[in-house]
Amino acid sequence: MSYLQFEKSQMTNLEESLKREIIRTNRRGAYSSSTIIDCNTRKYHGLLVVPIQEKGNENHVILSSLDETVIQHGAEFNLGIHKYPGDTFSPNGHKYIRGYSWEKIPTTLYRVGGVILRKELIFQHFHDRILIRYTLVEAHSVTTLRLKPYLAFRAVNQLTHENSAVDMDFAAVDNGIKTRMYDGFPNLFMQTSKKTEYIFSPNWYKGIEYPQEQAQGYDYREDLYVPGYFEFNIKKGESVIFSAGLEEVKTRRLKKIFDEEVEVHQPRSGFTACLKSAAHQFHFERGGEHYIVAGYPWFKVRARDLFLSLPGLTLAIDEEQRFKDVMATAIKAIDCFIDNKPLTVDIEEIDSPDVLLWAVWCIQQYSVLVSREEALRLYFPTVRKIVDFIRHDNHPRMDVRENGLLFVYGRETPATWMNAMVNGKPANPRSGYVVEINALWYNALECCAHLHEFLGMDDKAKVYHRLAEKAGNSFKETHLNHHGYLLDYVDTNHTSWSVRPNMLIATAMKNSPLTKAEKKSIFDICTRELRTPKGIRSLSPKSGGYNPIYEGENRDAAYHQGTVWPWLLGIYLETCSNLFGKSGLSFIDRCLIGLEEEMFYHCIGTLPEMFDGNPPFHGRGALSYALNVAAILRVNKMLTKFYNY
Repeated sequence: MSYLQFEKSQMTNLEESLKREIIRTNRRGAYSSSTIIDCNTRKYHGLLVVPIQEKGNENHVILSSLDETVIQHGAEFNLGIHKYPGDTFSPNGHKYIRGYSWEKIPTTLYRVGGVILRKELIFQHFHDRILIRYTLVEAHSVTTLRLKPYLAFRAVNQLTHENSAVDMDFAAVDNGIKTRMYDGFPNLFMQTSKKTEYIFSPNWYKGIEYPQEQAQGYDYREDLYVPGYFEFNIKKGESVIFSAGLEEVKTRRLKKIFDEEVEVHQPRSGFTACLKSAAHQFHFERGGEHYIVAGYPWFKVRARDLFLSLPGLTLAIDEEQRFKDVMATAIKAIDCFIDNKPLTVDIEEIDSPDVLLWAVWCIQQYSVLVSREEALRLYFPTVRKIVDFIRHDNHPRMDVRENGLLFVYGRETPATWMNAMVNGKPANPRSGYVVEINALWYNALECCAHLHEFLGMDDKAKVYHRLAEKAGNSFKETHLNHHGYLLDYVDTNHTSWSVRPNMLIATAMKNSPLTKAEKKSIFDICTRELRTPKGIRSLSPKSGGYNPIYEGENRDAAYHQGTVWPWLLGIYLETCSNLFGKSGLSFIDRCLIGLEEEMFYHCIGTLPEMFDGNPPFHGRGALSYALNVAAILRVNKMLTKFYNY
């Protein structure tokens, strides 16, 4: 029995099935996503969604969906499903589903009378191509399968409507056709592994609705173009593969390609296995460079997310080479920024004040989990370059004050991970002395000092130790209050007394100016006010402005005002481990239970961006979020070390 498995009752109940989504990605930044019954509920859903270079590498929905129809004795049974106005679903193909599982690849089993049809989907790793294998498991008479593609050819954040600009031309290719809706787009090649008949029958299907968009206050209704359909007979025991991609494929190779792709996929046999598979989905390559996308379906490559998630997505699952590959690309971005040169790689937000400090933290994880000697050889120049760049006041968005702390300018542009914007302004204008930035600064200074010591450069090490000592003393004077927790930020005219999770970063750093007792006090307050079964709240319910429900048109204002973030649970549990050692293991295990059950909800097999801050803690935001997956994998790595000690 598969770990990820859903029975007939769960699939045919739309209240259950429409809330469960899936996502598959490749190493080129493309993806395929829908619900587990293949009814698209977001404009971001699509069977083939690809970045198009000619359009700024923005993701575009090319093939929205594919309806299958089983035909026997002239009777047609359509297995597809779409939502139309008035809560109408048509066709009602979900009622034929008998089960769904995802071991290596997503598999749906349909039953229509005496016909049992198995459908399996896989995304090629290094080609923008989705493959669907149909196997006729059981049939008592001649069976025909019809495949009807719904085309969109639009950006993921737009919608398409019936128009006269559509190019209806198509050309025959090996066992299929190639076509494109508009100039400026690549051709879509749709082919099958056996000879098939293509019937040209152009039509628009109007008024298809996406309820997830409607719930967020966005436009949610579009028209999709169907150019025709493919039809072929299929015998009992026979498998036929449908291919949709941006390049033609030799159809006689489809079976081999499909089998090879299945072979390299790891089974999602448990919680950790699911997270490991999800971790692989965030990696992609472009122009010889290696990246980590922040999340699917709408995020791009963001510098902060890259450095925060890289150790968990690579080193925590023993994939050192992938760490090196991504870091090699990231260092190019760091060098371009520090040297004031145009970026040569596709990494956004490298100029945010905390990003370079998270890069130092990221390199520290390599030193701890792999080798300090190797970290020195590969990354010592980068650490020193970052620290010196900042301490010499070269960063355009912060400077070093007399007290040794970094003063950040974040009133007009977000300076930290709490980066939501409302009406063109930061929803959380964290500015001045920001708690985690100065915790990261102290850590970076001490890290640089230790690296110099290890190299025998004691005189230079003393310089960084003195800077760290000064910053550490000022950190406690500025942020530590008489209630036993840390002020979130202290600006010229404002001090934030809100209880927020950012102070946990100061407790989890390898180098921290805080004593064990001070860390314990902060940990206890966060446990009482911020911890939930799904992660750590971004704001205490006791603090002003608490807004725990992320939905509707005003959701950006709630983004960091009480919503729960699983990646912060990783920081919290790291602190727990540092404070309590082995005696804290059972508590850490219990904290992960609430996230394991999420493998079966929202986007199955991975973790969403965030959760509501109040019960029942609905999953919200992006379907799959790199920071969250990485953080829990790091916790698992930490647990493994403890249990094997």
